[in-house]
Amino acid sequence: MGELDGRVALVTGAGSGIGYAIAQRLGAEGATVAVNYFHAYADEAHALAAELGGKAYEADVSSPQDVEAMIAAITDELGPPRILVNNAGVEKPMPVLDVDEASWDETIAVNLKGPFVCLQAVARRMRSTGGGSIVNISSVHEDFPFPEYTPYCASKGGLRMMMRNAALELAAYGIRVNNVAPGAIKTPINAATLADPAKVARLRQLVPLERVGEPGEVAEVVLFLASDRSSYVTGSTYYVDGGLVRHAEPL
Repeated sequence: MGELDGRVALVTGAGSGIGYAIAQRLGAEGATVAVNYFHAYADEAHALAAELGGKAYEADVSSPQDVEAMIAAITDELGPPRILVNNAGVEKPMPVLDVDEASWDETIAVNLKGPFVCLQAVARRMRSTGGGSIVNISSVHEDFPFPEYTPYCASKGGLRMMMRNAALELAAYGIRVNNVAPGAIKTPINAATLADPAKVARLRQLVPLERVGEPGEVAEVVLFLASDRSSYVTGSTYYVDGGLVRHAEPL
């Protein structure tokens, strides 16, 4: 018996990286996983869904029409989602004075509008099916500045407040909402940084646990928040960062 037996879980952006690990972990605990993906990861997403006995769904999370169609299909084919993991995200380094409108709009659309659109669509169904758990994959940068990533930090800061407000409004329906905030994790999005020995050495200086994290370590915290073990937890951010967000040095 798995902790999530009988529950349908939607994980967005699950074709690679942290989302992939989360989908695997929830599936291992018995959830029927709906694997959302961006078209670049179609093969990986369909293979993962087949491995887990779930189904893959392509959708642009920033499009209400796409999301509504995806949620309706999941409900018809797998059952109403009891778990939503808002994982899809993008980041692009760019000095603040060079940020163009298209880059700003894309980052906010995927990282902030997308989680809102998915939360709203899923929570409307959870309201009439006994509640559930919504977990947003945020970042230490919802709280921790990151020069040259202003749109990304703004999107994650917004996600923090969206989560807190939604947690208060949805509690009456038995819907819990929390954030998981990874730090430096071994994922494709960080491949260039992790291939640079000097940057890896600096990361080890900044992270109190002196290492980079694994996607599976993020997935374990998501499992806790998705399961009944966290039945009295809502409105909180859980950092999975080796202590990075608390980094400080003596004078």
